[in-house]
Amino acid sequence: GVQWLNLVTGQHPPKNKRPKEPGENRIKPTNKKVKPKIPKIKDRDSADSTPKTQSIMMQVLDKGRFQKPAATLSLLAGQTVELRCKGSKIGWSYPAYLDTFKDSRLSVKQNERYSQLTLVNSTSADTGEFSCWGQLCSGYICRKDEAKTGSTYIFFTEKGELFVPSPSYFDVVYLNPDRQAVVPCRVTVLSAKVTLHREFPAKEIPANGTDIVYDMKRGFVYLQPHSEHQGVVYCRAEAGGRSQISVKYQLLYVTVPSGPPSTTILASSNKVRSGDDVNVLCTVLGEPDVEVEFRWIFPGQKDERPVTIQDTWRLIHRGLGHTTRISQSVITVEDFETIDAGYYICTAQNLQGQTTVATTVEFS
Repeated sequence: GVQWLNLVTGQHPPKNKRPKEPGENRIKPTNKKVKPKIPKIKDRDSADSTPKTQSIMMQVLDKGRFQKPAATLSLLAGQTVELRCKGSKIGWSYPAYLDTFKDSRLSVKQNERYSQLTLVNSTSADTGEFSCWGQLCSGYICRKDEAKTGSTYIFFTEKGELFVPSPSYFDVVYLNPDRQAVVPCRVTVLSAKVTLHREFPAKEIPANGTDIVYDMKRGFVYLQPHSEHQGVVYCRAEAGGRSQISVKYQLLYVTVPSGPPSTTILASSNKVRSGDDVNVLCTVLGEPDVEVEFRWIFPGQKDERPVTIQDTWRLIHRGLGHTTRISQSVITVEDFETIDAGYYICTAQNLQGQTTVATTVEFS
């Protein structure tokens, strides 16, 4: 009954991107009792033509007016955006750029019946998808309520900026044979005509819709990348009689298969005299953009033997556009003694799994 709901809603809100203000999440249990009935009624009333999900997002206009935002909105940079989503526990996502800078221009405030996102002094770099969703929580664990979502893609048009600004002048795009690759040149003007060009030999690369497609929310998408796509490319946008060129993108083909780390281990010597130093090196060759974590188990561990462990990584270019990330971890034991003899075990882990390798170091 209500007693239980009271307990649950009184618990800490899920860790959201921004700190909550005190008292922001107080919810009256009475709201909760009514909630489950609402979707059923709506489903029955709505004709088959409308989808089952109801958008919960509203755009706040001046003089306190509201409207449902269109799938895409075009606003002038500098304008303030206010979006509201109905619900007592709302999750938000917005362009990653706003997160990176923990931007003070953006605020999200949860009220009793709705959550409001406000973005002030908008710039062309804020262009992107703004979305929200209701959260179904039991205790600390919340999941997305697929039936209660809302989203809009906002273009912030700024004088002289046809492209969403990029943090660097030059970007690397990795082409993996088994997944899509994206040249992320996005525009700030909905009507802009965007083309993709190879720098050398100079030519336009047709986005024919079968091999390469242009998606205004992502950029040029290579559906099945292969080695012929390598090289330096840039995008060109035209709108209202003006044209602009994007930053350059270096496309590199990746030949390392994806999967758990491909790992090798090597000791500076497998037979060591008392008092000598020994290094054991664990090496992973892998995809350029896949991070690797290392863990060690070594004989002197239980005796808390002091060792030094150093992790490093770098990119190596092997011939034409074959780029590999080499990740290494080295464990150093100084002044070798009896407790240091035995198995040195290295575990390398990436998102696809882990690989464990071992070598022995003995007294000579």
